[in-house]
Amino acid sequence: MLVLATPWLAVLCWNDCKYRRLPNYLTLGMLAGALIWRLGYGRLPMFLDGLYGGLASALFLLIPFLLGGAGGGDLKMLSAVGCMLGLRRIPMLLFCTSASGFVMAVGMLIAGKVDGSRLKHWARCVFDWRYDRKAGREALPPKTDERVRLPFGVAIALGLWLTLGLELFGIS
Repeated sequence: MLVLATPWLAVLCWNDCKYRRLPNYLTLGMLAGALIWRLGYGRLPMFLDGLYGGLASALFLLIPFLLGGAGGGDLKMLSAVGCMLGLRRIPMLLFCTSASGFVMAVGMLIAGKVDGSRLKHWARCVFDWRYDRKAGREALPPKTDERVRLPFGVAIALGLWLTLGLELFGIS
């Protein structure tokens, strides 16, 4: 599965890094491909396992998506990866994806590739009762600015590779 998923993940990572977009034909295409493969390979039980895995992984990003913190492409890509892995592997996938995203975000903040002003604003909103939220919100860069957005598709790809790699070595 890792060999088949790698070219797809490479194209998605490239698109996410270059354009901050995850095209529907790649994300939804892989979701459909994973479910069709599961139906053909393991019949209905394996198909349902993939479907439940896709739904469970999509729920992980649903609240950040609804709050504007995650994009629709990230949600669809994580759902497609969940369909590939099945329900049993979702906790490890979510852990590896979250850890990869955290390490990537910290690295990009240190390297100056992303702007941490939104993170600082939200932290001050939560922890500093004297902070002027309205003035802070107005001073933020626009959400469409590339330096504000993290290419989370890369973290999802790393999460899939780590999950399958750890399972290959018997760690899961």
